[in-house]
Amino acid sequence: MSDTFNVLFLCTGNSARSILAEALLNRLGKGKFKAYSAGSAPAGQVNPHSIALLREMGYDTSGFRSKSWSEFAKPGAPVFDFVFTVCDNAAAEACPVWPGQPMTAHWGLPDPAAITGSPAEISLAFRETARMLSQRIGIFVSLPIRSLDKLSLQGKLRDIGRMEGATGQVKAVT
Repeated sequence: MSDTFNVLFLCTGNSARSILAEALLNRLGKGKFKAYSAGSAPAGQVNPHSIALLREMGYDTSGFRSKSWSEFAKPGAPVFDFVFTVCDNAAAEACPVWPGQPMTAHWGLPDPAAITGSPAEISLAFRETARMLSQRIGIFVSLPIRSLDKLSLQGKLRDIGRMEGATGQVKAVT
């Protein structure tokens, strides 16, 4: 593992949860982690509610885009130390083979983009998702990664995925 750990967050559409996770980890883990996100069937654009929330949180949103996970399976792509699925659909799909044998875990959360209702209800769903991701990522960045053996670290990554708000307990991606 290098000085900076590369982390990929996967979701089906890469428009909400995985984008939020990428942004949060790049801020909370700055200098120690570099986060990316992708989807198995990208929506083609980032959800406008994700963009609005990130802007409200002080993020520059100009670099975010909905992209396929196949971009990261090509030669020259970053080698990942960790790959996390944040939606149950992506966790159940056959993922590409990631070079470097990254550690994997499922951190499933409800999809805020699937919420219907008033603008306030939709905004609340996105805020809740960001809050839960922030909790998980905060714990992740504080782990003594270099001093944990692989089995202990894998257990801690799975425990993070079982925190409040976790959706179906899907096996980790391979």
